[in-house]
Amino acid sequence: MSELPDRQAINAIIAGHYADPFALLGMHQTEAGLEVRALLPDASEVWVIETSTGRQCVQLKCLDSRGFFSAVVPRRKNPFRYQLAVIWHGEQNLIDDAYRFGPLLAELDSWLLSEGTHLRPYETLGAHADVIDGVTGTRFSVWAPNAQRVSVVGEFNYWDGRRHPMRFRRESGMWELFVPAARPGQMYKFEIIDLHGQLRLKADPYAFEAQMRPETASMICSLPPKVEMAPERKAANAFDAPISIYEVHLGSWRRHTDNHFWLSYKELAEQLVPYVKEMGFTHIELMPINEHPFDGSWGYQPLGMYAPTRRFGTRDDFRDFIAAAHDAGLNVLLDWVPGHFPSDEFGLANFDGTQLYEHGDPREGYHQDWNTLIYNFGRREVSNFLAGNALYWMERFGIDGLRVDAVASMIYRDYSRRTGEWIPNAYGGRENLEAISFLRYTNRTLGHAAPGSITIAEESTDYPGVSRPPESGGLGFWFKWNLGWMHDTLDYMKLDPVHRRYHHNLMTFGLLYNYTENFVLPLSHDEVVHGKRSILDRMPGDAWQKFANLRAYYGWMWGFPGKKLLFMGNEFAQGREWNHDTSLDWHLLEGEDNWHNGVQRLVRDLNLTYRHHKPMHQLDFDGNGFEWLVVDDHENSVFAFIRRDLEGNEVIVVANFTPVPRHDYRFGINQPGSWREILNTDAGHYHGSNLTNGLLHSQPVASHQRAHSLSLTIPPLSTLWLIREGA
Repeated sequence: MSELPDRQAINAIIAGHYADPFALLGMHQTEAGLEVRALLPDASEVWVIETSTGRQCVQLKCLDSRGFFSAVVPRRKNPFRYQLAVIWHGEQNLIDDAYRFGPLLAELDSWLLSEGTHLRPYETLGAHADVIDGVTGTRFSVWAPNAQRVSVVGEFNYWDGRRHPMRFRRESGMWELFVPAARPGQMYKFEIIDLHGQLRLKADPYAFEAQMRPETASMICSLPPKVEMAPERKAANAFDAPISIYEVHLGSWRRHTDNHFWLSYKELAEQLVPYVKEMGFTHIELMPINEHPFDGSWGYQPLGMYAPTRRFGTRDDFRDFIAAAHDAGLNVLLDWVPGHFPSDEFGLANFDGTQLYEHGDPREGYHQDWNTLIYNFGRREVSNFLAGNALYWMERFGIDGLRVDAVASMIYRDYSRRTGEWIPNAYGGRENLEAISFLRYTNRTLGHAAPGSITIAEESTDYPGVSRPPESGGLGFWFKWNLGWMHDTLDYMKLDPVHRRYHHNLMTFGLLYNYTENFVLPLSHDEVVHGKRSILDRMPGDAWQKFANLRAYYGWMWGFPGKKLLFMGNEFAQGREWNHDTSLDWHLLEGEDNWHNGVQRLVRDLNLTYRHHKPMHQLDFDGNGFEWLVVDDHENSVFAFIRRDLEGNEVIVVANFTPVPRHDYRFGINQPGSWREILNTDAGHYHGSNLTNGLLHSQPVASHQRAHSLSLTIPPLSTLWLIREGA
């Protein structure tokens, strides 16, 4: 190598087209001696300083007015630690040269990232504050295998892509650079000259924090410390545990009085957490909080998969919110969206000039329903990016579980597509084998690396084994939303009671498939938007009947096998559809005691009673935990069933879905004795008609193929829960 680089090399490095900046910049042993070269635009004078002594070794010559400097260090043969004293606009700065540091990516990390099996890719990729060779700075790494050049730009280098071109690790497609003095809190992006020579400015896919929209830069911040999962949190996620989930959109649960400003993570910790605890729920489920550019997507079009949104505060504020929930005895679930991502230019789309994260063919890589892109799950680095993200939320934030959005759209290639709009798999089928493999791998990984955490699938088809282990052919989720139950029961409840006798099976059909999966019964945000009306407004009749229907329905839902999920506002019977731009209608609970207060009290009592009595939850997924007592009384629209625990204790659930009280209604029971109401949705406390039963005594009168029976009054539009005295 000659002492002075030729003009072609200088032009290439300045233009950003030099293949390997480390081969040209930094300190090199040449035939002429130990040579130091630097690219420092706008510098007027540069000196090499020996770090150990502070001695000036040589002044670098300006070989190009655009800022290329070089000189041979006299009388030195062996490399040494050095700094550069640079004069910019009359002021001297002492800086460490980014090009004197060796490769960053360890061989094992490189291998695992390329193989797609790196358990924690976020510990290697992205921006990490670090100290290398005694120098404080930040190491940057990004995957862009088809780029011609990648530079890191930010507040530390005037957003000038000439100043910090990165080293390319050809074996893995990764680019890396340690930037001395780049510090937490500073903004950055990756400036990419893509495969086609086009300049792109991209946010970091692995950024741990990002700017508030509409700004789009990533922020340097340290990797948050690990959060251990306490035994009680693991127990709260168990199959036999009472799980009652409160689904929340943080931006519209409650707002400041002018309705224009959200509550912060800190304010949510002070207001939302105590409310959920007081209401008796066991879990908070957050609609997606990953950084996203468009408020109207509700978070379901995320780009910052590793960054909590800045809308409500900092990354650490969000961690404090989760800690507050844990301190209150609540588990936190996160809505997680690996199914698609938006095509915003600063994001993942065409990342290095190629469809790197997405499929190139729109028949595989474009979601027609949502105008978004689809991840290429068959690309190892992409599936690793997502699987690592799932573990990241568990380990680094203490998230207790993930509800995975739109699973059906992932596992079927023909999802929402007509003939000719999709590509069959390698075997000619409609299943997305790569997505299925990704989901199994992710669930298996979480089971081993984050024991006690759970995943819940929103899967709208009858795909077999969604909540069964991958080893037995399942997808490996712990739970699955029972959307069939939700649709059937809402279709029943919206009917005028006079017609319900003809659709009795809508309330019973769910038991035919109830034990094929581990189900969650969801009344989610999807049921109160887009013209579907609120849950209350779907109920038929006048105001009294609407509220009575709703209370009876909630009593049925909490009595039926399966874990529970209720979207915010439903717990006090909000009358209008949910609007993400405004607060819930908390004013409905103000003033004199009213129907809304009654529903709110009912939901609280349902939660507390459900949690207190093991028969209501211990055998949710075991057929021994349920038995019909009255299943075929179409004429009266009356149902009765037993919930049972491992010790044989029973709770009887009775429902009357007509506005006619059923006096002296008799049905057979298994356990004779005295039975009392532990919950009655018609109670005056809930603003019902207060038609209640005293202590009920069974009689040796045969009914419904049983030797003993109960006779009781079932109030109009009500659900009762009964327990045997002494049980």
